[in-house]
Amino acid sequence: MDTKELLKKVRKIEIKTRRLSDHIFGGEYHSTFKGRGMTFSEVRQYQFGDDVRNIDWNVTARTNEPHVKVFEEERELTMMLMADVSGSKLFGTQNQFKDEIVTEIAATLAFSATQNNDKIGLILFSDEIELFIPPKKGRSHVLRIIRELLEFQPKSKKTNISEALKFLSNVMKKKAIVFMLSDFVADDYKQTLKIAAGKHDITGIRVFDRHEEAIPNIGMVQMQDEETGELLLVNTASKKVRQDYTSFYRGKVDYYKDAFTKSGAGTIDCRVDESYVKKLLGYFKRRG
Repeated sequence: MDTKELLKKVRKIEIKTRRLSDHIFGGEYHSTFKGRGMTFSEVRQYQFGDDVRNIDWNVTARTNEPHVKVFEEERELTMMLMADVSGSKLFGTQNQFKDEIVTEIAATLAFSATQNNDKIGLILFSDEIELFIPPKKGRSHVLRIIRELLEFQPKSKKTNISEALKFLSNVMKKKAIVFMLSDFVADDYKQTLKIAAGKHDITGIRVFDRHEEAIPNIGMVQMQDEETGELLLVNTASKKVRQDYTSFYRGKVDYYKDAFTKSGAGTIDCRVDESYVKKLLGYFKRRG
C-alpha cells in the first residue's frame, strides 16, 4: 500500500482503538496489571489519620516533630507485543483477515498501556525474529508499531513460537507484560513458554477464523499451505480427510491450551467474526 493509504489506515485504527482504550480498557488495564509494588516517595509532617506504622523515627527525633514516610505505587511497567507474521495470518473468510484483527487488538492494548504511562515494545516473528522494536513510551511510538503491523513484509512464512519466546527471554531482563498474538498452529514450545512465563506475565491471544476449524465437503479442491507454499489436491468429499484435518487442528489448539495453562500463562480465544472487545474486557475483569 502507498504512504497515503497507509497513513489513512493507521489514523482509522488509532481513532477506533484509542476510543476503546480511553473509555473502556484504561481502567481495566490499570487494575489488572499492577506496578512493582510500593516505593518510598518522601517524608512529611504527621497529619491526623496517618498510619503510625509509617512514622520515620529518625526524622522525628531530629526535628522533635512527628514525621511519616510516604509511599506510592511504582506504576511504570513494560508491555511487549509479540505478533505472528507467518503465512497463515492472511487467512480470513468473514469481514477481516486475521492480521487486521491482530493489529486492532495490539493497538488497543498499546494505547491502554500508554494511558498508564507504560512502555510498549514489539516483536514480529515467523520461524525467526523478523523485527524487534525496543520498548518506549508515547503516541508516536504506538503509531510506529501500528504501521509495522500493517505493512511489514516477513522474510519467512513459517512459524516457530519457541524461537520467539527464547528471544523474548534474552532481550527482556526485567519482568514485562507480554501479549503473544498468533493462531498457535504450532507445537514444541511448552518448555520455552514455561521458562518465559516464570519471568514474565504472559497472555496468549489465539486469533482464528471459524472456517479453519473444519473442512467443508466441496469435492476435489486444490489447496495451498500458506506457510510452505506447497500445492495439494484434497478430496474434501472424503469423510476421513475431513476427520483427519479436524483432529490435526484440535490437536494444535489443545496443545496451546495445555502449554499456556500449565505454565501459568493466560489465554484468550478470539474468532475474527466475534467481538475482541468483549473477549479482552472479560479477560481483564476475570484477572482484576
